[in-house]
Amino acid sequence: MTSTARAAQDAAADPATPASDADRPPTRTARWTGALRRHRWDLAACLLLTLVAGWLSFGLWLDPATRTLALNPEDQILIEWFMANDARMLLGDFALVSDRLNAPDGFNLMTNATMIVPGLLLAPVTLLFGAATTFAVLIAGNLAATAIGWYLLYTRTLRAHRASALVGAAFCGFAPGMISQSNSHPHMTAQWLVPALVWCVVRMVQLADPERPDGGTPANRRLLGLAVLLAALVTAQVFVGEEVLFLTAAALALMTVGYAVSAPRYVWRVLPRFLLGLLVSAALAAVALAYPLWVQFYGPQSVPNGVFSPDHFSADLASYPAISPLSLFGSADAARLSTGPAEYNTFLGLPLLLVAVGFVWWLGRRPLVVAMVLTGLVCAWLSLGPRLLVDGVRTDTWAPYSLLREKPVIEGALPMRFALVLVPLIATLLVLALDRARESEAGTARFMVPVGVAAALIPIAPTPLPTMDRPPVPTFISAGHWRDCVPSDGVLVPVPLPTPQEPDPMRWAAAANAGFRLPEGFFIAPYAAGGQASLGTYKQPTSALLSEVATSGQAPALTEAHREQATRDVAFWGASCVVLAHSQPNAPALRQTLEGLYGPATEVADAWIWRF
Repeated sequence: MTSTARAAQDAAADPATPASDADRPPTRTARWTGALRRHRWDLAACLLLTLVAGWLSFGLWLDPATRTLALNPEDQILIEWFMANDARMLLGDFALVSDRLNAPDGFNLMTNATMIVPGLLLAPVTLLFGAATTFAVLIAGNLAATAIGWYLLYTRTLRAHRASALVGAAFCGFAPGMISQSNSHPHMTAQWLVPALVWCVVRMVQLADPERPDGGTPANRRLLGLAVLLAALVTAQVFVGEEVLFLTAAALALMTVGYAVSAPRYVWRVLPRFLLGLLVSAALAAVALAYPLWVQFYGPQSVPNGVFSPDHFSADLASYPAISPLSLFGSADAARLSTGPAEYNTFLGLPLLLVAVGFVWWLGRRPLVVAMVLTGLVCAWLSLGPRLLVDGVRTDTWAPYSLLREKPVIEGALPMRFALVLVPLIATLLVLALDRARESEAGTARFMVPVGVAAALIPIAPTPLPTMDRPPVPTFISAGHWRDCVPSDGVLVPVPLPTPQEPDPMRWAAAANAGFRLPEGFFIAPYAAGGQASLGTYKQPTSALLSEVATSGQAPALTEAHREQATRDVAFWGASCVVLAHSQPNAPALRQTLEGLYGPATEVADAWIWRF
């Protein structure tokens, strides 16, 4: 018997001998520990980006119910109401034309930036902690998730170094335009699906190349799978923010043209199969979105045009080298170069513009760089609107947005928001430059590129969003007394009624998770001349009377005609209850007027009510 045989017999003779550690399958704990160890730097980067987002929105977290964004409190109220209304989907309310606002007509959710997907995802937060808390989560979460999405795209798809990717991702999430739009425009900062959309398109292009080693059946199957995923992402983004989807699609189309210019052979090689994949995606998305888009463009309360003028929302050419008032080195004087604090989209700063131009020259004629330059220049030009605006002076100089004016769908995108496309383009340029400098053997590049990036980004570094206190909603609402006044499907009339300029009573409904309906309010609907788009609706006579009293503090002399009209208006609204809070300015004059119209009030908690 050989020594090998004896050894084998000896081993078999002792079945209790434990297997070697190498042969044991790893435990679940070991697998998780190994994964955390491998990805610890990625997790640290994501945590850092999340902490920065929380710090920037810190003013809201002190007490979300009584804190508001100081630069745009009206839109915050609107978004809070949207979040409360979206949460009703968990209760089975999937209507795209809601009766919760603008009673009795209702309003079209698809025409308004209701952010249905975020509202549904955050519905548990809304129902447990309130719509104000959801708003704070949304503002911080959009910034963090967008930055994290770009970080993952840069490290996984662009194969960038983690440090370079972190710089680019931070700019994507916290650029001046993103911070500015965080002033109650979360539908514009909810860009966390954009990196996934870009990844899908990039992978489809790669798989569409017939010269790939695996360019046969396996590649076709993966291409089809990506086409299905792209359709799902597009569908989801429609219910997150259509304007972001439009800007993304426009940017990708321009990038394709740029690639066709710089690498025509490659583009023609991949184009047939790539277009086939896009057709599959378009067909699937069209099926999924057919009804929602019909509601948006042809359904009840739809509008035939955009409500905002492209002439007003055009970027000032002088704003590009300026620094945002919300940035570290910014000044309040620069605010005159924009329409408002939520639209500092173009404030990139002269240092960053100069550094970007230098990096374009240094990186050479790479197809990706050429495509980004073309896309950036076109989008910057489109952001200037129909006529050039320079340092606050409107000129007669033609600008290419004139070609898009009054075009269906497109006119809903504000010209100055095309500048937001430049954010990921410049971020990608920074990532490419930092990676090339890191790999460069020249010590000058390894030193000068990071210094140039720092010099460009530090002046426009973000500062925390300005916030301020706001009064709490009446106890009548927060303590649930409203349930004794109006049924869940009934109409509560707050006095004065909400308007786009003064939407504060909509906070009552948001605090009650849209548990009752409101007349009038803040929304987009077809109430302008000829059925054109308007903000809000026209006031009923009694609403106009109460608004005048709320402003003047003077109770008018009432006639029988006033009382008859007040009765007709209550019937028109389908009102169950009229409510005047003790805290309402000029409440004595309003109470006197209401008692003259509807009789003596009943006092409940901190409000006077009139039941019908």
